[in-house]
Amino acid sequence: MDGDFVIGGVFSLHYKFYTLFNNYTIKPEPLRCTGSFIAQELQFSRTMIFAIEEINNSTELLPGIKLGYQIYDTCASVPVAMQVMLQLTNGQDSVFYKRKNCSQSGLMMAVIGASGSTPSISMSRIIGPFNIPQISHFATCACLSDKQQFPTFFRTIPSDQFQADALAKLVKHFGWTWIGAVRSDSDYGNNGMASFLDAAQREGICVEYSESFLWTNPRSKIQRVADVIRRSTAMVVVAFTATGDMTVLLEELVRKPSPPRQWIGSEGWINDPNLMSYSFCAGAIGCAIQQSVIPSLKEFLLDLSPTEVAASSVLTEFWEDSFNCTLAKRANQNRRKCDGKEDIETLKNPYTDTSQLRATNMVYKAVYAIAHAIHNAVCLDTNFTTQCDKQNRLESKQVLMELQKVNFSRNGYPVSFDANGDPVAFYELVNWQKSESGVIELVTVGYYDASLPKGQEFYIKRNITWVDGGTQVPVSVCSESCPPGTRKVLQKGKPICCYDCIPCPEGEISNTTDSPDCSPCPSEFWPNAQRDACFPKPVEFLSYDEVLAIILAAFSVSGACLAIITAAIFFHHRTTPIVRANNSELSFLLLFSLTLCFLCSLTFIGAPSDWSCMLRHTAFGIIFVLCISCVLGKTVVVLMAFKATLPGSNVMKWFGPPQQRMTVVFFTFVQVLICTVWLLLSPPFPMKNLSTYKEKIILECALGSAVGFWAVLGYIGLLAVFCFVLAVLARKLPDNFNEAKLITFSMLIFCAVWLTFIPAYVSSPGKLTVAVEIFAILASSFGLILCIFAPKCFIILFQPEKNSKKFLMNKNLM
Repeated sequence: MDGDFVIGGVFSLHYKFYTLFNNYTIKPEPLRCTGSFIAQELQFSRTMIFAIEEINNSTELLPGIKLGYQIYDTCASVPVAMQVMLQLTNGQDSVFYKRKNCSQSGLMMAVIGASGSTPSISMSRIIGPFNIPQISHFATCACLSDKQQFPTFFRTIPSDQFQADALAKLVKHFGWTWIGAVRSDSDYGNNGMASFLDAAQREGICVEYSESFLWTNPRSKIQRVADVIRRSTAMVVVAFTATGDMTVLLEELVRKPSPPRQWIGSEGWINDPNLMSYSFCAGAIGCAIQQSVIPSLKEFLLDLSPTEVAASSVLTEFWEDSFNCTLAKRANQNRRKCDGKEDIETLKNPYTDTSQLRATNMVYKAVYAIAHAIHNAVCLDTNFTTQCDKQNRLESKQVLMELQKVNFSRNGYPVSFDANGDPVAFYELVNWQKSESGVIELVTVGYYDASLPKGQEFYIKRNITWVDGGTQVPVSVCSESCPPGTRKVLQKGKPICCYDCIPCPEGEISNTTDSPDCSPCPSEFWPNAQRDACFPKPVEFLSYDEVLAIILAAFSVSGACLAIITAAIFFHHRTTPIVRANNSELSFLLLFSLTLCFLCSLTFIGAPSDWSCMLRHTAFGIIFVLCISCVLGKTVVVLMAFKATLPGSNVMKWFGPPQQRMTVVFFTFVQVLICTVWLLLSPPFPMKNLSTYKEKIILECALGSAVGFWAVLGYIGLLAVFCFVLAVLARKLPDNFNEAKLITFSMLIFCAVWLTFIPAYVSSPGKLTVAVEIFAILASSFGLILCIFAPKCFIILFQPEKNSKKFLMNKNLM
């Protein structure tokens, strides 16, 4: 149709074209298309005509100006598309360009098409240098957003860059990390899949295989791709294909059914009603162009009069193919003659189906975008009127510049282009669901809106039908998720989604699923059995709640009571010879110190504190020195007593009671001095021992200064050895009740206990160290009281006849 300004339209009405071999001896025949007629492409072209007629009848958009159109069939072929572009730019069609005047009327302002990325790329390279804008309704390759290569290209359908992101988010949303991928071996499929694989990698998704094919490939190639799908372990297959390619793949899969697969589809095929007949694809989900409504379009498409059909070779072919009859005067042997009773409203094909206008609306928006650009270039809008100058010598470059600025809404759908010539990306997420009648229907279950803030652009409902009509989300992973308490270890030579789950090492946890590493617990914490959480380590010390502590405390109190009872017995019989003969003053002082020895072991039980740590070691050291000093005094008294019996000996006057007291005080003072220096320089303090056991804390008293501790023990040992030596020297002195023998036995036990204490103390872990120390104190204390005082108490209580001076002086009685 002629007009003041002409818009070109390029659609693929057929699948093939006749291949002609020209010898150039005669004029070449024009290219002729053949093959199956594509009804949806006819709907695209008729929608373009409908939109132009709407604009021509409008009083607001381009009033007084008539738009014309030239619509061409590319036969789904790049060579034909390139020839069409040359024809459009050169204006060689005699129908439009043989005019009587040389006015601007009829010049090409813009081109709509094509229906694929590959022909659109070729077209844009041809018309780009002429600054003729091109708006595609179905070319989605992200490569077309490159303005350096395609400066005049626009589109009303979103770029596959956004679709790839939407599909990757869809796959990630359902936890599928192990997928297969198939694509059309074209610019659409290759570039779209490349964008998807990049997005999938960012989302942590792994691809088991990636196969490409075309419907024109040999059957062996299609069969090989189908076999890869059948043998794969990936439950989910992402298909970035055109409708024709997907058709031949599904036909091949039908021949030998494969295990159920969850199909994820691009907009190129997911909303094709013809493909929904493959029942094994039920549950497929993918991205689709936004569904829309174009008022009065259905009536326009169905309003085809026989005269109009007969006048158009394209409509004639469509009519004859749809009703299987012929409009030609001469009847076709394979078809009946059309009788005029054919009713287009009874047809059920993509041309008449306007229930889900998706790509069709993209054509509609493209026409209006060009019309708005022309309007802004040649019309002047005032408050009350719009004046348009159709005589204005408009160039395509002006239309190109105005297209970059258009921003309007039509039927509630916004139309604008960004700096790359792309619209705002919006996809519906659709799902193939079986209706009650068993027919697969396309149901919208979510959306992807790139205009929303990051993180909010993707939304999906849960009422989704999955593969085989299931309601449970299928699982497609190379390896099952690693639970908390384990970490992922990649399998050698496999993608990152294939891994083994290794338990966290001792002392480390992982509290998230699929954790790549385990993290150590803080120093005072330890993992639970599952190694998915850190809990405070149990604090261990010798507590009064423990059986061992209760037993030791019982012995301690018993020993103290025994010492007090012994002192009471001695005090009651203090005038008897056996008490008086054994230096009663030192005996009472020894019993007092033994009582303190027994009781000081109680300071080792319970939670260590600053005061208890200082008290337990210093009190133990001072009391034991007091005890040993008393024993040493008693030993010296025995020795001196027998020396005093020698003629002329005056030794006892040098070791009387005052000297004995001074000896005990002196030896004890030395220990007090050692303990004071220890406490002043580096006293014992409570400490959390984290090194002995990894899984618990030992609360113990640190020595502060090891030198101070061993000086205290060494001084006690020195006095004990000295006392032992003197007792050994006095053991054979003639006496009926020689106390030196008893002291010898007690010192022997004392030294044996403390010699074994040293290695036991060093090697005992944790609270056992304290138990060993208490045991040494009690054992040595019991050794002293039993060896020194038990025989005397036995005589006092059970053999009073021996408690006489005569018996004690009669050495033959012992």
